Amino acid sequence: MALARALAVGLVGLDGHLVRVEADISAGLPAFVVVGLPDASLHEAKDRVRAATANAGFGLPPRRIVVNLSPATLPKSGSGFDLAVAVALLTAAGVVPPEAVEGVAHLGELGLDGSVRAVDGVLPAVLAAARAGVRRVVVPADAVAEAELVPGVSVRGVHRLAELVADYRGDPPPGAPDLPDPLELADPVGPPPASPVPDLADVVGQADARAALEVAAAGAHHLLMTGPPGAGKTMLAARLPGLLPDLDEEEALEVTAVHSVAGALRGRRAALVTRPPFEDPHHTASVASVVGGGTGVPRPGAVSRAHRGVLFLDEAPEFDARVLESLRQPLESGELVLHRARGAARYPARFQLVLAANPCPCGRATGRGLDCTCTPAARRRYATRLSGPLLDRVDVRVTVHAVTRAQVADALPGEPTAVVAARVRAARAAAAERLRPHGLRTNGELRGPLLRGPLRLPPAVTADLDRALERGVLSLRGLDRVLRVAWTVADLRGATVPDRDDVGRAAVLRGLDAPAAGSAR
Repeated sequence: MALARALAVGLVGLDGHLVRVEADISAGLPAFVVVGLPDASLHEAKDRVRAATANAGFGLPPRRIVVNLSPATLPKSGSGFDLAVAVALLTAAGVVPPEAVEGVAHLGELGLDGSVRAVDGVLPAVLAAARAGVRRVVVPADAVAEAELVPGVSVRGVHRLAELVADYRGDPPPGAPDLPDPLELADPVGPPPASPVPDLADVVGQADARAALEVAAAGAHHLLMTGPPGAGKTMLAARLPGLLPDLDEEEALEVTAVHSVAGALRGRRAALVTRPPFEDPHHTASVASVVGGGTGVPRPGAVSRAHRGVLFLDEAPEFDARVLESLRQPLESGELVLHRARGAARYPARFQLVLAANPCPCGRATGRGLDCTCTPAARRRYATRLSGPLLDRVDVRVTVHAVTRAQVADALPGEPTAVVAARVRAARAAAAERLRPHGLRTNGELRGPLLRGPLRLPPAVTADLDRALERGVLSLRGLDRVLRVAWTVADLRGATVPDRDDVGRAAVLRGLDAPAAGSAR
């Protein structure tokens, strides 16, 4: 017996690492040992591989088998190593010629009958293999379209282990594969059907909220909507993704990779995700489900699945405080680093946060608040559930008032999504052109050094904000946020530089009183 090798890819977050699977079959008491920091599911690969090879017609000899996953210091998880382990063992057993598997990466889970099944993370794994110089990969047949999204890589899809072995040996292909497992028939066999995009024209009234939504979309600004139940907060938030432009190729590849690791592409003939995603977790969601986590290597949560899209937290004050506070770091950095005992996983998380909240627990503390049944203490507790540091990171804040009967009767049809989206695209294009030398794309990414340096506005334009900062009405971060929004307001009206009116309107959108900021609307 001999030593043989095959290639696989291990994922830690979205970072892929080429793994050399070494298989040694030697004399000794029958045993099957897997070493190299495998997790529980990878430990179970020895039973899946032994049964799969036997049912494929290539039983492993009753010898001592040792499989090493190198580098041994890299945590490895999941069933995606099964195919590489089987190929390495069959090569060591003399079934497969070593030269046939040289330089080929193998990804896939094995069924006991020798079938090759889809796994999560095929796209980032193939990307990592390509960066490491691998030009040929073998993946489950169901994942071929996803793997082919990576240019410059030759992809071979297989249904069964016997099919791959015959190809490596140069034998005639085996008979037609068996019918797929009935459980897998439930998976879609094509791209997910596109959900109808709700139209902004459906929203009755709410001129201020619609304007705030447009500004938020144009600058990728975070948004807080406060108002009574039924005023239209959720309706407005659901229409925000329709205002956003399509993702470019680089962004689409990032987003698709995250969704691949999250398992959203499994069982589909995947295509790039070209529309901004929309995530709206329930207020009972845990920290791990929103931010990401789990045992072993952490998996992406809702904030990463919303990368380059929208994360909507309805009834935001009802979320666990730990969930809300955990958003502060990704809101600033645009990525999440999740540390666990077995290692750290890094996921992108540049999302647009939209918060919706009632004015009080009962939701009726509007106007004079005569119908509100909440105690003053309950109102205070409810108001403090959204902490100051979190709210300081929200650029646009708007009150959504209840629609009156007169407004319903006299309401004219609002602008449709297509019209507003065109203005948003034009504003984003102007911002991207201006910010290209600084490596940014949207005004929502602007930082203080830029706003106080190359993009500094004249003192006459920012005089009111400077006074608000001096009086403590604004923090320095809040000042930067107002200036960000002012640039977006200017972009929407086609101006090259914000004027004092743009700054005043941005201050009002920030939630400041017009007199305090010198706004002229």
